[in-house]
Amino acid sequence: MKLLVTGAAGFIGFHTARRLCQAGHEVVGIDNLNDYYSVDLKLARLEQLRAFSTFTFITLDIADRDAMQTLFQQHRFDRVIHLAAQAGVRYSLDNPHVYADSNLSGFVNVLEGCRQGRVQHLVYASSSSVYGANSKVPFAVEDPVDNPISLYAATKRANELMARTYAHLYRLPTTGLRFFTVYGPWGRPDMAPFKFTKAILEGSPIDIYNNGEMSRDFTYIDDVVEGIVRIQDCPPPYADEPEQARLDAPARLFNIGLGAPVRLLDFVECIESATATCAIKQMKPMQPGDVPQTWADVSALAQRTGFRPATTLQEGVGHFVDWYRSFYVA
Repeated sequence: MKLLVTGAAGFIGFHTARRLCQAGHEVVGIDNLNDYYSVDLKLARLEQLRAFSTFTFITLDIADRDAMQTLFQQHRFDRVIHLAAQAGVRYSLDNPHVYADSNLSGFVNVLEGCRQGRVQHLVYASSSSVYGANSKVPFAVEDPVDNPISLYAATKRANELMARTYAHLYRLPTTGLRFFTVYGPWGRPDMAPFKFTKAILEGSPIDIYNNGEMSRDFTYIDDVVEGIVRIQDCPPPYADEPEQARLDAPARLFNIGLGAPVRLLDFVECIESATATCAIKQMKPMQPGDVPQTWADVSALAQRTGFRPATTLQEGVGHFVDWYRSFYVA
């Protein structure tokens, strides 16, 4: 099978492309290699992928409409896993146009490519951020998500609506995956696990927002990739659904999270244990666009794929710290 993975030099994209190559699929990966965070880290990920003869990399910006059109004309993709996006809640406060270009215009280009190329299934990254400050927990895909509190979240919700529209108009099977705080080896430097580990090992202070009164549903990268790989084999509509559901637009949404939120201070303690080093904590107020808690209801994912994320925080953090030390310290 031939698959396109967008954002292949990114954290989740890299792990997903590697897993697909290991399974024997032909993978074309694209990425614009922007400098939102270390390009060297992205290139190091790509170096790992280039070890596979079935992997091809193309430097390409999904916001480039002509280049995206040419890509889909030159390749006959069976499925597309769209993971490229401008990430980051706080960054969106200062750089809104980047989000419009990548997350909105870029997503339209992906949808059009899939439509014109008659792709069997488009799987794309959404985010737990779409739930906003939802006080009902755990967050379920049926919950209202019409009150985003960051531009990043708004663009991800827009992606879900755009995908559903294409599914309705063109019968393009689409599945959106709402990721919950993904961490693990090769992780992004702007994420808390990376920032905390780096600071703790260097003896620098870490910022604890909302005075530590926050919790996150931390999800280990291998569990996320397992969910992606399984769901891409399940394009909607499903044969076992009622007739009315099968007549609906072939668009579905799933949460991918551990389903067990952890207090931020407990997470820091886990890193302290893995590094055998005490953190220097600086308590800070809540940041604009942040939410106090996230908690995934993953029952729909488990029902559809038979898989439920299960990697414990202690195990996952241990793997991340080991990788960080080998990549940056050794």
